[in-house]
Amino acid sequence: MNILDRYIIKKFLGTFFFSIVLIIALAIVIDISEKIDAFQKKQVPLSEIIFDYYLNFIPYYTNLFMFLFVFIAVIFFTSKMAMQSEIIAIIGNGISFKRMLRPYFISAFVLALLSFFLSNFIIPRSNRVRLNFENTYVKGEYHLSKTNVHRQVRPGMFVYMENFSPISNTAEKLAVEKFNGNVLVSKLISNRARWDSTKQKWAIENYYIRDIAPDGKQTLTTGKEIDSMLYLKPIDFKRRDTEKTTMAFRELNTFIADLKLRGDSSLNNYLLEKHQRIAFPLSTFILTLIGVSLASRKTRGGTGLQLGLGILLSLAYIFFMQMAAQFSIKGNLSPFIASWIPNGVFTIIALFLYKIAPK
Repeated sequence: MNILDRYIIKKFLGTFFFSIVLIIALAIVIDISEKIDAFQKKQVPLSEIIFDYYLNFIPYYTNLFMFLFVFIAVIFFTSKMAMQSEIIAIIGNGISFKRMLRPYFISAFVLALLSFFLSNFIIPRSNRVRLNFENTYVKGEYHLSKTNVHRQVRPGMFVYMENFSPISNTAEKLAVEKFNGNVLVSKLISNRARWDSTKQKWAIENYYIRDIAPDGKQTLTTGKEIDSMLYLKPIDFKRRDTEKTTMAFRELNTFIADLKLRGDSSLNNYLLEKHQRIAFPLSTFILTLIGVSLASRKTRGGTGLQLGLGILLSLAYIFFMQMAAQFSIKGNLSPFIASWIPNGVFTIIALFLYKIAPK
């Protein structure tokens, strides 16, 4: 690593971290102004506000803003180098444009590793504390009753509840159906079931079970109470969309395997989270190449036009990313494709801009 490499890496990382510190500080100030009334009303201890909330607020929002500020940092300091004729001097001394990209990609690699580490190891742990703080002092506990619950908990096994109360952990009008292919082989019906936290099972009251043999013969069994797992727990009803961000990579994979086994309709949401945790860190290389290719040309108008174009492209990337995610969650687009389409499209843009960049 020579002087030029160290110079560009220092410029890149220095500009990035300076920018991200400023935006995080601004985000904290805005967040405090929005939540100060809730903090005062609940008399939240200052130590919890600082260490449980804002200390865990920082890694989440750092990773959230990282891709935008990688782009802005590259364009800002590279266009400044171009305006001061530093890039002309570098290329004029026999250093190719391709060789000049090396320190940029080294810096992008550092930031990609940071993003991957934050997404899969640091943020899941910090989000548990942060979201628990929000649920306790800001949003309130999540006790929304569920009506007309219908879930596949295992292949060929379906559970229906007319109403579920997360406060008492009881279900009303329960039905459990088991199928062999498309043929119904067993059906349990009960007016009420309650979750026994000690046994980790459902206590199903006043039930009857109808078993259907292959020859069509039916057997009816009744009773006052029976214990059953149902492959469903009360926590499954209380899950919020944000809970996926509290799972480390291995936990997320285990949870996805369970959802696949149950045939859960929310599977795509969690698969999308998994693929995005890999795809987004790699976008730092793509955005870096776009930024260098845009900003390395010396222009009369200064850095404003290049910076504006860079922000526009980064916002387009975010919009494209969100649009693809919605098609995956609410449509038929594969979560894998939805996660990688933005990178694929912007890789083409990056290669085109690299081709026409001054060399």
